[in-house]
Amino acid sequence: MSRSRLLLIVASAAIAAMALVGCVVGPNYQRPPMALTPGYMTPVAAAAPAAAAPRDWWAGFDDPALSRVVARALAANLDIAQAEARVRQSRAAAKAAAAALLPKVDANASAANQEQSLRSPIGEIGQHLPGYERESGVYDFGLGASWELDAFGGLTRTRQAAGARARASLDDLAAVRVSVAAETADAYLQVRAFQARLAVARRQETVESDLVDLLNRRTAQGVASDRELHEARAAMEGVRAIIPPLTAALEAELNRLDILMGAQAGTWRAELMAPSPIPAPPAIATAEGPPALLRRRPDVAAAEQRLVAANAAIGAAISDYYPKVSISGLLGLESINTTDLFTGQAAQHQVAAGLRWRLFDFGRVDAEVGEARGRYAESLAAWRATVLIATGEVETALSDLTQDEARIGTLTSEIAELEADRRQAETAYEGGVISLIEVRDADRELLTASDQLVQTRADAARAAVAAYRALGGGWDS
Repeated sequence: MSRSRLLLIVASAAIAAMALVGCVVGPNYQRPPMALTPGYMTPVAAAAPAAAAPRDWWAGFDDPALSRVVARALAANLDIAQAEARVRQSRAAAKAAAAALLPKVDANASAANQEQSLRSPIGEIGQHLPGYERESGVYDFGLGASWELDAFGGLTRTRQAAGARARASLDDLAAVRVSVAAETADAYLQVRAFQARLAVARRQETVESDLVDLLNRRTAQGVASDRELHEARAAMEGVRAIIPPLTAALEAELNRLDILMGAQAGTWRAELMAPSPIPAPPAIATAEGPPALLRRRPDVAAAEQRLVAANAAIGAAISDYYPKVSISGLLGLESINTTDLFTGQAAQHQVAAGLRWRLFDFGRVDAEVGEARGRYAESLAAWRATVLIATGEVETALSDLTQDEARIGTLTSEIAELEADRRQAETAYEGGVISLIEVRDADRELLTASDQLVQTRADAARAAVAAYRALGGGWDS
């Protein structure tokens, strides 16, 4: 068969196969319906910023130290580094899937030289023939190409699935960044909370110490009893006993912050040891409502991309019901000596067309399609669960924030009354009007309320962080 006839046959096969390209089997993805209410159940403050979850939401706390530690964590956190590596892996896999749609071209070259044994059968016969040469060489150079034509879209669906998984890994990276920013802010707020609680305990320790000094003088004057002095000393030691666990908790949160910032525990401790007030939480807008979580939450977006990949995998499995068409060719040069290698007589070529069809394996293909549909159903349930979890996290965070802010107002009023009561009780005790027990009760109530106020302020700020995290803050969809 002539070279031109071979090329004509190959071209005709390619044109026929290309006519089938675009016939992509399997379902095209459409986002499944998800019934969500237009608004959240928990009302929030009217004076809210325009954006529900701005990218740099931590700046709303107006705390430079908080902004500094979050920026440091986003730059050096090792969970983020792992997620970035997974993105690179998935992108490489997507490129490989896309490359499978293109022809594969290989180049090869070789040079061989051999000396025939004269004691071998060929050597024994050949050495008696005229012109026999014991040494010989073979030189060749060629290009080979192969191409599986995507006649029914199996490779296209595989590429779509790999691309969706790559986008899911990118969304996973965004989710890790959101989580790291929120965890860092939470740890920072915990640090400030424990510092404030320690300050409350130390102020109370000073009050108790002053009371012990007073009782020492009164006991020496015979006005107070030894029992009252022992009770005061016991109360002072009780307050002092609060300080070590609070200090340990503070150090644990400082260590947590260091690790979040990608550093050994203790690296940045000195920078945050100076106490600073707990920052007040900024207002949060929720006008967009739960439907916005479908695009604002990176974990929801990642779950949907996995659903897209599972949908494409169904088409890839269905494509095995149909034949796979491929063409291949070889163009090269071969000669026993280098002087003739690049001449027309050394040229060689080969063209082939192939057909592969799992014609008697449809039972297994049925199983593979069923498995792909099952993975899609699993991914669909996972996506819907992720959406519901997201709405629940927002509702919980907004409820916590609202109730904590209400409690702050109540505790502030309570502490103002308790401080006035404590001053009056001490004056009355010095005047001999009331007993030490009443002074002790006032001290205990004031300490408890002050500690609760500090904790509630921290809880409110942490609830705001949780709300921003739940709303997908820190990520551009």
